[in-house]
Order: sequence, then C-alpha cells, then structure tokens
Amino acid sequence: MSDPTPALRADELYRFYHAGQEEVLALRGVTLAVRTGELVAVVGPSGSGKSTLLACLAGIDDPDGGAVHVLGQRLSRVPERDRARLRARSIGVLLQSGNLVEHLTVAQNVGLARAVAGRRSRRAARSSGRAARPRRTTRPLLDRLGLGGAAGRLPATLSGGEAARAGLAVALAGDPAVLLADEPTGELDSATGAEVVALLREQADRHGRAVLAVTHSLALTGRADRVLTLRDGRLSP
Repeated sequence: MSDPTPALRADELYRFYHAGQEEVLALRGVTLAVRTGELVAVVGPSGSGKSTLLACLAGIDDPDGGAVHVLGQRLSRVPERDRARLRARSIGVLLQSGNLVEHLTVAQNVGLARAVAGRRSRRAARSSGRAARPRRTTRPLLDRLGLGGAAGRLPATLSGGEAARAGLAVALAGDPAVLLADEPTGELDSATGAEVVALLREQADRHGRAVLAVTHSLALTGRADRVLTLRDGRLSP
C-alpha cells in the first residue's frame, strides 16, 4: 500500500451508446484507483454502469474518453494487440459464470488460461530482450484453493463452491497483479458466498493483488477496504 503508483487507475472514463436516435451515457467521468493489497467494492443499482465500468477496466471494452492504466502502463485506447498482451499478463477476471470451458477438466481450464498468459508473456519478453517466466504447473494453485481433488473433473460435476473456486483459479492462472470480479457471489448460497469473499480478501492480503469487485453482497462490502457507489454512470465514495 506504500507504492505511490496504484496497480489499477482509471481517469475520467466516459462511455456512451446509441439507442436509436438517443445517446446513452453509461459512464460519466469515472475516476478511481486501486492499490496493491487493496480490496475495493463497487455497488450500485442495475443499469448504473457497473458492467460497463468493469469491461473498461479489464480492457475488454474501450472508453470513449479517459484512460485506464495497469501497473503504470496504458490499457485503453491502444492497439488491440498491446491491450490483449497487457490484459493476459496483468489482469484476472472472475465472472459469475463463463470462466470455465465445459468440455475441459478443472486442471485443463487452468492450464489453458495459463498457457495463453504464458505465450503472451514470452512474446513480450522476446520483443524486449528479457527472459521469459518459466512455465508452472497448475497443481499448486488448485491445492491452494482446495481443488486438488477436483483437478480431473468437468465443470458440470462441481458443486457451487467448487465451481466458484475453479473460476477463481482460472482468473488467477496468469498470476495477475489486478483481479476484477463481476458479482462473484451473485448465484451462490450464503455459505459458499462467504467462502468466495474470504478467498478474495486473501488475494489482497496474502498475495498482494489489487482486487476490485462489482457486487450487491453485504458480506463482500463488509470486508472491503473501500466501498464506492456507481449511480447513473457517476462514482462516489
């Protein structure tokens, strides 16, 4: 938390869409920063712009104005190839659903995500003359998340808690500095939701990641370092 450069920074983000002849402003000058080891929760009613904000922060969508920086590097409004490389190397995204490929086992899902991040890291290393990071196995990550016994199972055979942890394992496969979570407890029972909240808190505290979660969960906001409210595309503490 002493590092003056935040792991994730967004400055004056604007995003608009056209609905027929009307222009809809989804984000209106959103500015935020998340530092290493910090867990930030973003709350707000449906339609407030939370999903749009998360997509811009992840580099999945590009803002119409403003900029996102990750580890001091510009993520937004740069060529897609550069954005994809930085996203794969430094950002993990945990979705409510969709993190897992259904026909792959848990270990294969994590291995695929790690291979994608590794390929892009090796390309970046070659272009800069740096040594590439050595390849790692998936087992230590799965064991750390309590999934060692589920490594060979398909997503359809997992319990709700196992599926949530497997999705987190995929998000963490590239060892990202920034972890973004979209309603990570939205479809879970209270006990499983509390387990996921604890895992997110651990990612900030023990592993030094900058964690931002879009959520309606009181359990998650209760354990966040800060809670920000997004309403009508505007952010407030």
